[in-house]
Amino acid sequence: MDWVVSTMTAIQGKTRVVCILGDPIGHSLSPRMQNAAFVAGLLDYIYVPFAVKAEFLEDAVVGLKALGVCGFNVTIPHKSAIIPFLDHLDESALAAGAVNTVTLSQGAFVGYNTDGDGLVDSLLSDLDFSPGPEQILIIGAGGAARGAVAALCRSGAKKIVLFNRSLENARSVMRDMTMRYPETSISVIERNQVSAECLASTSLLLNTTSLGMNGEQIDGVDLSALSRNARVYDMVYSRSGTPLVSEANAAGLKAVNGVGMLVAQGERAFEIWTGHKPMKGVMRRALDGI
Repeated sequence: MDWVVSTMTAIQGKTRVVCILGDPIGHSLSPRMQNAAFVAGLLDYIYVPFAVKAEFLEDAVVGLKALGVCGFNVTIPHKSAIIPFLDHLDESALAAGAVNTVTLSQGAFVGYNTDGDGLVDSLLSDLDFSPGPEQILIIGAGGAARGAVAALCRSGAKKIVLFNRSLENARSVMRDMTMRYPETSISVIERNQVSAECLASTSLLLNTTSLGMNGEQIDGVDLSALSRNARVYDMVYSRSGTPLVSEANAAGLKAVNGVGMLVAQGERAFEIWTGHKPMKGVMRRALDGI
């Protein structure tokens, strides 16, 4: 790829380093996106992936600070585990209870969560949806759901309903987010199926789980009960599509997968590290064909 050659041949003593920590890490698309954006912006940065086992996470963070890297991304399984090893947390990370972006600021590592705000950006650009009084139905109650709920609340969502296999996890998200964002009504579906009435009142259905990554169906949700104007967003992204998006499209609903969120969270991270917005569309184009 041209952007790889351009980046690699430009490395010099003053090149600034950004990286991503995870385990496994070989599947990550972030190096492809970020290096393309650095090249397009004529910025002397390089982005590299590091596979870090859980037992070495603290050592890795200490080492990155000693090396003076200007920032890094964090992915599975370290998004929450890394918090004790950081110096400060932004509100986005505090609310989500997870970190996906870290920057070095005046010698201190500051953690952010750009996933949720990246979701909100993608909802607007890909589905023409802005959080407001309309009901949002969220499938899942894990870390991704927490980040999504927090960002949606900050962006003006007034009514959020949670549907999850573990009721206690869903109730925990509801309690925590209601305390932090009291202006938003957050409730939990207390049964193993979403009612037709709830679906009919839903303007956005959002899957925050990994269901669909390997072709799994999401049980308990009948998309035919959604309004024809409802939108469906699946955080999972796959070259072959996901069952949820395929089912929604077959029902005549506007639906997208999580590529837009991946790009948008990366664009926000890029700006945190460099102080510059990436060239418009460059990260998305870097993923063409993925």
